[in-house]
Formats: sequence, structure tokens, C-alpha cells
Amino acid sequence: MKKVLLIEDNLDVREMTAEILELENYEVSTAKNGRIGIEKAKSFMPDVILCDIMMPVVDGYSVFKELNEDESTASIPFIFLTAKSEKSDFRKGMTMGADDYLTKPFEAQDLVEAIEARLKRSSFLRKEFSRNVKGINEFIKEASKYQNLKDLSDNRDLSHYKAKEEIFSEGSMAHSLYFIQSGEVKTYKHNENGKEYVTGMFKAGDFIGQLCVLGDSGLYTETAVALNDCEICSIPKNDFTQLLFNNKEVSHKFIGMVSNNVLHMQEQLMGMAFDSVRKRAATALLELYDKGLIKDGDLGISISREDFAGLIGTATETAIRVLSSFKDKGLIQLGESRRIILSDKKQLQQVADFG
Repeated sequence: MKKVLLIEDNLDVREMTAEILELENYEVSTAKNGRIGIEKAKSFMPDVILCDIMMPVVDGYSVFKELNEDESTASIPFIFLTAKSEKSDFRKGMTMGADDYLTKPFEAQDLVEAIEARLKRSSFLRKEFSRNVKGINEFIKEASKYQNLKDLSDNRDLSHYKAKEEIFSEGSMAHSLYFIQSGEVKTYKHNENGKEYVTGMFKAGDFIGQLCVLGDSGLYTETAVALNDCEICSIPKNDFTQLLFNNKEVSHKFIGMVSNNVLHMQEQLMGMAFDSVRKRAATALLELYDKGLIKDGDLGISISREDFAGLIGTATETAIRVLSSFKDKGLIQLGESRRIILSDKKQLQQVADFG
């Protein structure tokens, strides 16, 4: 049973509204002023709040502001109740970020429909979608219903890529972003001398190409290649931009799905600029392990020394010397087919932390 908190100082309106909601099978808690309403919101934890604007003790604006600043209540849908003579009041409320408003006196049907719409929206925004193709298709389907978008493509099918097969290339038109369902992918660029350097290593559950799709040039600024057999689905640019720009809340949720880890990327770039090669190498090895690209035992991807050098921003010869040094100190083992096995993650972590 969904819970509604009704904050209303007028006894007749409060009792009538509560009766309507109880007949619709809502669990209702009421408050006769804003201060009591704030306290009840934090203890009752309703699914939606109805709140009058003009009230004694604490007005509706202050109720909304205080609850919105509390992490435990900030996401609860909030509907203002306002008299017909107070149109400027509801404009202010909506500007503050309230979800909806109802003008008193209102019909029972309007009340119920407003609450159902807010609950439906809240359910979508709170729902967690699995990080796989099924979850992505489910998210896009529900987001398109939520925004009433008719022209999003229906289902995103998987494409299969063999090891070393190119997914997209630097300088080509950025028409899609891609989601890795299975397998591993590397991205790389070429510098002004034509030398390749690795810009990222990605695994199942990661997106690639999203920043290129949003770029001013409209071109991919790096090349993506499958490191082994991969299953990958593409999301057309049109779908991506509609989900990103049509609705602020959908956009925020979608960014959370496709961003991978922007903060980590920033930290990685800072490390490339200021950390020693040994520290960068240890950090990269641990990150590859955490992402499941290097696994316990003689498992995981075979990473070329050239790719590893590009990943840590150094020459291939330097990368080889660092890896040999790590091997000599018992931090890693070098297996067959260029596989790297971490022997002492604790010592590697110390190198990553202190150089």
C-alpha cells in the first residue's frame, strides 16, 4: 500500500482529501501545519507528499525546502496545494523544484491522477537497471514511455566482433555509442608522429564512444578494437541525444549508466602527468585486475607491451624494464602469450600509493 502525507491546515479540506485517498487504498497520514508535516515526513517516509502553501507555523515553501535538503526525504515526490487566487504561489513552488500542484477546490479524479502520475515517475527514477543489453533496452523503453518519445529504436541487437576486429575508427563519423556485453576492448589514438598510444581498456558492462558522439566534430577521436571475441550493442546517436537532452531527470539517470567512471578518468590523467612510471605501472596493473582484465592464475587478456606502454604513457622499452623489475621483486609473474599474473598485490598497492 502506497503512503501519502497530507499537510493541510484547513480541517475540512484535510479530512475530505484524506477520505478520498483512503477510499483509493492509500495509507494516509495528516499534519495540520508545516512543522508537524516535516517531522511526520521523516518518520512516516511517505511515497508522495501533498502540501498546502499558505499555512501557519511553517509555510509550504519552507516545508519543501527543508525536506529537499534532507537526503532521506529529498527524492519524495512533492505536490503543492494552492487556492485559485494564488497562481503566483504555485509558479514559485514549481520554480523551486516541486513535482506538481493542484488548485483547490479539486476533483477527486484530478487528485488521484496527479498522485498516480508522480508515483509512476518516482518508480522509474528510483528503479535500478541491470548493466547489460537487457537492462539497457528496458531503460530506453521505459524512458521513452516516461517522456512520450515515439521515435526511439525498439531493441538494440548484439553484434559479434572477433579478436583484433575494429569497432570504430579514429576520424570516422560518430554515429553511435557502444555497450560491451561480453569481451574486452581497447581504445587508442595516434599522435602527430603516427605512434599509437592506448587511451583505455574496457570490459563487459562498459560504454565506449559516448564522448565522441557528443563532440563538436561529429567524429570518433580514437579507435576501438576488440581484444578478444566480443558481443557489443550500439545505441544510435539520435536515441542517445534524446535520452540525454529531453528531460533533466532521465538525463541524470542515463548519464549514470553510460559515464563509466569520469572521476577515475580525471585521476588517471593527473597520474599520467605527475606520477613516476613505476607508480603508474603498478596502478594500471591493479586497475586491470579490479576490472577483471587480469585474473588470478594464468588467465585474463594477453596485453602487448606496446599496449601496456600506451596505457601508462611511456615508451615500450621503459614499460618492459618496469615489468621486468616487478617480476624480479616477486610482484608479478609473466606467463605465456604475454599474460601478466599478479603475485603480490599488497606490495603492488604500496608502489601504487607511494611510488
